[in-house]
Amino acid sequence: MDLDGQVAIVTGAGRGLGRAHALQLAALGARVVVNDAGTATDGDGRDRSVAQQVVDEIVARGGRAVANADSVAGWDGARRLVATAVGTFSRLDIVVNNAGILRDRMLVNMSEAEFDAVLDVHLKGTFCVSRHAANHWRERSKAGEQVVAAIVNTSSGAGLFNNVGQANYAAAKAAIVAFSQVAAKELARYGVRVNTIAPMARTRLVQQTPGLGELTETTADNGFDPWLPENISPLVAYLASPRSPFTGGIWHVFGRRVDVIGGYTFQHTVTRDEPWTPDALDEALLPLSTTTGLLSEEMGLDEVVREMTAPIRKGKA
Repeated sequence: MDLDGQVAIVTGAGRGLGRAHALQLAALGARVVVNDAGTATDGDGRDRSVAQQVVDEIVARGGRAVANADSVAGWDGARRLVATAVGTFSRLDIVVNNAGILRDRMLVNMSEAEFDAVLDVHLKGTFCVSRHAANHWRERSKAGEQVVAAIVNTSSGAGLFNNVGQANYAAAKAAIVAFSQVAAKELARYGVRVNTIAPMARTRLVQQTPGLGELTETTADNGFDPWLPENISPLVAYLASPRSPFTGGIWHVFGRRVDVIGGYTFQHTVTRDEPWTPDALDEALLPLSTTTGLLSEEMGLDEVVREMTAPIRKGKA
């Protein structure tokens, strides 16, 4: 697959998944804006050298890249990020929204600041960068250009399957899925495709996620490491490529496995010839309690991961 001539922004690209995505896109010929504020996992601190180190890696391999250390959680920082791409490389074709932080806390102990900070980086950051990029593509489209562009947003298993202690993170990641599907519908007229990935990989954030840290150390007997961030990046590159026809998709990816995730579905339906009353609803709905899981603890992210990695941990993958 060839991305020659394409210009990509990757947020949170200084480490982990973002770094792997930036290196993959550059290896395929894209010019990359490596965005990373260089913060700790909780969003504190700043280190501009983190993004520059990845730029240096790309350049050493014969690619083209530029560093950007703006925070995507702010409107102006996201605007400057998009302006960096257009100002440096004269265009923008791909946005990979990957930046994120963690401030895990049980709901009864979570502060307003801890909730807001996580939503600001994940959800607002995805919105802000996408919004400024979309404006760039709309202007090009209105000028008569046939735009072929892509946004790849990053959700998480925590957003799809829930995880105790991550009300802020799970809420942000679930919201990114809904945001992406709306954006896919709205931006299609401008030639923009929007997809969401929910990756499982060994990153700073995942290793701090309750119930997952020890699982990330598992490897298959044949030497393949399913937890490497590099396993995720080929899907990102494909979804970003003009060759991909997909938009509005939710893609769960881990190791050699890619799952297409469906959206909300009607699980059960009850109807009545007369208007509902509380007693009538009790009679109709209570029998469903044994099948819907609403009265029991549904499978959370840690159980999902344990189930998916069981063959690997047994050395059968």
